Amino acid sequence: MPVLVMKFGGTSVANLDRIRRVAKRIGVEVAKGYDVIVIVSAMSGKTNELVGWVGETSPLYDAREYDAVVSSGENVTAGLMALTLQEMEIPARSWQGWQVPVKTSSAHSAARILDIPPENIMAKFAEGMRVAVVAGFQGVSPEGRITTLGRGGSDTTAVAFAAAMGAERCDIYTDVDGVYTTDPRISPKARKLDRIAYEEMLELASLGAKVLQTRSVELAMRFNVKLRVLSSFEEQSDDAGTLVCAEEEIMESKVVTGVAYSRDEAKMTLMSVADQPGIAAAIFGPLSEAGVNVDMIIQNISEDGRTDMTFSCPTEQVARAENALKKAVEAGNIDYGHLVADTNVAKISAVGIGMRSQSGVAAKMFRTLSDEGINIKVIATSEIKISVLIDRKYMELAVQALHDAFDLDKAG
Repeated sequence: MPVLVMKFGGTSVANLDRIRRVAKRIGVEVAKGYDVIVIVSAMSGKTNELVGWVGETSPLYDAREYDAVVSSGENVTAGLMALTLQEMEIPARSWQGWQVPVKTSSAHSAARILDIPPENIMAKFAEGMRVAVVAGFQGVSPEGRITTLGRGGSDTTAVAFAAAMGAERCDIYTDVDGVYTTDPRISPKARKLDRIAYEEMLELASLGAKVLQTRSVELAMRFNVKLRVLSSFEEQSDDAGTLVCAEEEIMESKVVTGVAYSRDEAKMTLMSVADQPGIAAAIFGPLSEAGVNVDMIIQNISEDGRTDMTFSCPTEQVARAENALKKAVEAGNIDYGHLVADTNVAKISAVGIGMRSQSGVAAKMFRTLSDEGINIKVIATSEIKISVLIDRKYMELAVQALHDAFDLDKAG
């Protein structure tokens, strides 16, 4: 029988009533003739509670025991879901990561999936099991210890299973009914997309859209897994939600597909840096080692052998960046006048595969912001993306203006 992967997040399985509702939805797919692999998250709020308990017990905790504790939330959901399906007379059983096994690296709390051998689950399907309920977010290390995959790990688990089992599709059930042209909370004109290309979804996810975890989209693109994002709280039709697929399967021809934003950005500028070979490596090497996620980078024109270097990073990483640069100065690796940090900026991005073949997107974006009196602080571009840093107070205005300028409320 064809295999379908269905993933349900924490809000979808927050209590027994919601678990029963999800089980009925699984039953519909079983009735269509699918063998179903269900990936479940912990009940809403449980993972945070478990993390809190670990912190109270041991502030300097053993990462291996941390994973053992926080992965237990998914185990509870998987068992309850299997029991509910069995009550509906659907042959089902729960699987923990080590039982599959989901083989991962040894990086506790941030492990990467290395392999998912399909033999165990497929053998049970052959024996008559119709639903395998798998605890998401977890696996087993080469040393035989439980590992977790980090935030959004259940999305990654679902896509990895779809790739390993040759699934027809991977359905990601969330509390939204698909991928929108922008955040509907900011622009009431936001429109749900029927389809979106992997590359566009990857850009939107990395730029602030919270619908899918970035690693899961990367994995789907690599193995050409069809992803469908849909709501677990609404009745579904066969064409519900948003399909994330290859560019060749996109029929719409919009130049810009969506507008994303990131509120928690900071702009950092090193003033009067020595302009010489290797200076960029001397600056960004220590930042990388300190775990600072640098995004946009701009170097000003050199004057008298000195230049200014500007970059953006998440607001929460500013102190880490300042400390890393201070240590680099003390070690004699870099020399600059002073550091200016602006933590009141936001990043606005226009994304679309149509940018590859059409010009004028940047000009239109800049003109739109200018007409609204919004000053651009930093610009960065890629083949299918244009991002700018602006004052945070103008963030919502910028999103609405760009959504209107590119007619994103209208279908292609």
